[in-house]
Amino acid sequence: MSEAARAEFLELDQPEIEAILARNHVGRLAFTFRDKVDIEPLSYVYADGVINFRTAPGTKLEVLLHQPSVAFEVDEVRGHYEWKSVVVHGTVYMAEPEGSRYDVDAHEQAVAAIRGVAPQALGPDDPAPFRTVLLRLHIFRMEGREARPV
Repeated sequence: MSEAARAEFLELDQPEIEAILARNHVGRLAFTFRDKVDIEPLSYVYADGVINFRTAPGTKLEVLLHQPSVAFEVDEVRGHYEWKSVVVHGTVYMAEPEGSRYDVDAHEQAVAAIRGVAPQALGPDDPAPFRTVLLRLHIFRMEGREARPV
């Protein structure tokens, strides 16, 4: 972009926010524990208004189960003044195969969403077989912004 060019910054509408979430599959999950903030990249699938992802048992999972309020961000960047960004706020919960207190179909919906993008996932040819815990992010608020040259 030349020095004479300008950029404008705009809010994204709901359809564009959802389109960005749907066409991307890597984002960053921000969460807190004991007054410390962490942010980690993760693979995800957005389907039916829910962000689905999986993780391995461990510290991050324990933190999320105790502090389930999170922020999640996805970006599409073409240049310094040419990008789109979506930030989602919500609550993470486990999608258990049975006995879920949230939704009895949550596990099956998460599996279907993840396999829609990665058919080998959660099967014998899974490229990440250690990621056995399915999580869903129930969305409370989504915001999106973009910068573009004018």
